Amino acid sequence: MTLEINKIYNGDCLVLMKEMDDDVVDLTVTSPPYDDLRDYNEYSFNFEEIAKELYRITKNGGVVVWIVNDETKNGSESLTSFRQAIYFVEKCGFNLHDTMIWQKPGFSAVGSLKVRYAPVFEYMFVFSKGKLKTFNPIKDRINKIKGTISGTIMLKDGTRKRMSNEGKKRHEFGQRFNIWKMTPVNSNNLHPAMFPEQLAKDHILSWSNEGDLVLDPMCGSGTTCKMAKYNGRNYIGMDCSEEYCKIARTRLSQEVL
Repeated sequence: MTLEINKIYNGDCLVLMKEMDDDVVDLTVTSPPYDDLRDYNEYSFNFEEIAKELYRITKNGGVVVWIVNDETKNGSESLTSFRQAIYFVEKCGFNLHDTMIWQKPGFSAVGSLKVRYAPVFEYMFVFSKGKLKTFNPIKDRINKIKGTISGTIMLKDGTRKRMSNEGKKRHEFGQRFNIWKMTPVNSNNLHPAMFPEQLAKDHILSWSNEGDLVLDPMCGSGTTCKMAKYNGRNYIGMDCSEEYCKIARTRLSQEVL
């Protein structure tokens, strides 16, 4: 592989990924351009070829987290996110391991809300190459009932059966669900669509281990790479905008918080 790890590369990610060997990336966390919803310094990308390259360079058991949304135009959502998910699976060979949701506490009004409910989420498609090799579940959901488990469960025929795990302890915190509520970032004009550092961090902690290689082929201001570095992972970032690459390098040079 001609690319060095722990660097940000300025260039077309499709060209740069072709310089990487097969089966080298443990985890990709990225957010591609959303239809015409954002201006990324006039960048457009070849989705199908990028998806194929991601499959080639991902290790068996590795993961791609693809964070996307759809434009609403002429009264209809574009369905781009679903077309991309289907392509990853049917044309590239990935498994759709999970369809996760990034829920935002508020919204930026786009179009008229007189005919629809306010949009407050984005899709986070989690693709695996073959059988998933790493899952470190985040356990921060407060259990409503703590202590000793007891009681019965309802069976399909309507009868009840005493629980087999009666007497076991339920911990204070349970495993997080697949809807993550996080506040979007005020980018201060660094980048038009920065996602929260916590969002990148939590995916990195969930789907990789220390020392693994994390990729963001459209890294923008470098959030994924920054959180990979801060959490003991190696990283490679790519972006066609030299302006964004400079921002990413500056953020990566900052001290660990």
